[in-house]
Amino acid sequence: MSTQPIGIFDSGVGGTSIWKEINLLLPNENTVYLADSKNAPYGLKTKSEIIDLSIKNTEYLLKKNCKIIVVACNTATTNAIKVLRENYQIPFIGIEPAIKPASLNTQTKAIGILATKGTLSSELFHKTTNLYSSGITIIEQVGNGLVELIERGEIQSEAMKSLLKTYLQPMIEANIDYLVLGCTHYPYLMPLLLEILPKHVKIIDSGEAVARQTKFILETKQLLNKIPISANYEFYSNADTSVMKTLLNGDYTVEQLDF
Repeated sequence: MSTQPIGIFDSGVGGTSIWKEINLLLPNENTVYLADSKNAPYGLKTKSEIIDLSIKNTEYLLKKNCKIIVVACNTATTNAIKVLRENYQIPFIGIEPAIKPASLNTQTKAIGILATKGTLSSELFHKTTNLYSSGITIIEQVGNGLVELIERGEIQSEAMKSLLKTYLQPMIEANIDYLVLGCTHYPYLMPLLLEILPKHVKIIDSGEAVARQTKFILETKQLLNKIPISANYEFYSNADTSVMKTLLNGDYTVEQLDF
């Protein structure tokens, strides 16, 4: 089983930011990445819709013989991972906003969280926030429109800059010193975020932590691939593949699916 691939799914191209971290830490692992871009963003859908889509994505990755599945989507994790773990034997790695490190390290006692509506309104998010929010001001902002622009490849557009300035201004006024990115699409906005935010604000995403957790679970389950191979990377999307190819920034083939 060790040479079977790691499966990764997201509501679109954003989870490739997670794939990059996993590939960096585990270059010997085969991977299958599934982008459900046709249904992006998940953050505007109901919980039952998110669960149904997550099950559909899981079933596809199981057909690809994956040994572990990374839910590289904050909204899918916070709304569906409990159901997935209850219904499938395969290990699942989830992702949620890195509130804990931001809350523990803030000096100004104010942090910002930029995420989708589906993540911010989820039970898991509220549980995590309540655990670490004592004595800290948390400014939550729904990133309406950001995923759609990223999915269209309009990362550096004026529309993107305008939205980000609007969303970040209340956080700047509240003197945040940490911004937590609560969507796997958002790391691709890092250049713009650094341009808009004051220099002292640190930006945290969950990619590296997810990669470390994936490695830990593979080691624990004795699924880590120790056979030296030239790793195989498969990328699939049910929408236009050009944006993913650009974001992957490498000589990778992205296959378009009717999915």
